[in-house]
Amino acid sequence: MTSTLQHYGLTWTDPQGIPRASAVGYDKPSAEHRRTELAAAGCTSIETVPIQPGQLPAPKG
Repeated sequence: MTSTLQHYGLTWTDPQGIPRASAVGYDKPSAEHRRTELAAAGCTSIETVPIQPGQLPAPKG
């Protein structure tokens, strides 16, 4: 039986209004932890998006 790990990326807007995207893929708990860090830093429009291995999300904007 094969198990597939789902990877996640993050997109957000930084406090200066610049759209950003993660440069790494995360597992679900790590993505949620990073999302919390971004929110604490004052980032907005934070989204967790499913990605394929080797794929990265593009910044929105």
